Amino acid sequence: MVGTFVVFFTVFQKRKNQLLVEQIKQKQAFEEELTKTQQEIQEETLMHVGRELHDNVGQLLAFASMQMNSVVKVAGDDVKSKVGNASEALKESLAEVRALSRSLNSDVIFNLGLEATLQNEINRLNKSGLIEAVLNVNGEKANLENQKDEIILFRILQEFFSNTLKYAEADSLKVDLDYTPERLNINVKDNGVGFDTKRVQQGAGMTNMKKRAELINAQFQLESQKNNGTTLKLKYPYRQV
Repeated sequence: MVGTFVVFFTVFQKRKNQLLVEQIKQKQAFEEELTKTQQEIQEETLMHVGRELHDNVGQLLAFASMQMNSVVKVAGDDVKSKVGNASEALKESLAEVRALSRSLNSDVIFNLGLEATLQNEINRLNKSGLIEAVLNVNGEKANLENQKDEIILFRILQEFFSNTLKYAEADSLKVDLDYTPERLNINVKDNGVGFDTKRVQQGAGMTNMKKRAELINAQFQLESQKNNGTTLKLKYPYRQV
């Protein structure tokens, strides 16, 4: 009788454990699919905004710039310098809108690749005058087979750049791409005020970065200390399509 009970209990526990494992796997699969869907929706939204900036706002600024150039030619000497300054401001605005539209449009990232897109973003940050940014590339460049992963990596870095500009009070930003035979190591560091990672509540930005890293099996590490800047470390293993 006792033996039968033990056998029954053992079978019951195994079955219970199997059900728990299945439930955990189903929950993980659901959360991963939900994250993918959220990222796809965000990417579609960014692409739409990028195209709108390029096609609509860009065209309006281009037209206004042409009109202003015409005005410069006939303006009197007393207002010529002011009109010229306004014309230059329009040209700079047009260049900024076009650069921003490229950074939002995933089609551009597909065509240019991660490194070139990152360099464009670095150039855009430098032109803003808000921070001095630099990109260093080490090792033999590897072409990522999965281009969707390139977009995700870029979005993670873009989120870090945005947080640096908003909160870090930094005046320099350094990005290192280190290509190795097995993986791509990415280190990003600013010289801002930093923060206590144990005390600061994780916001949407950090959560998005972590979730995106999980989607491509990349190791994500964010380090920061008060008055000693913030560092982001990503280790991305090359993946086949």
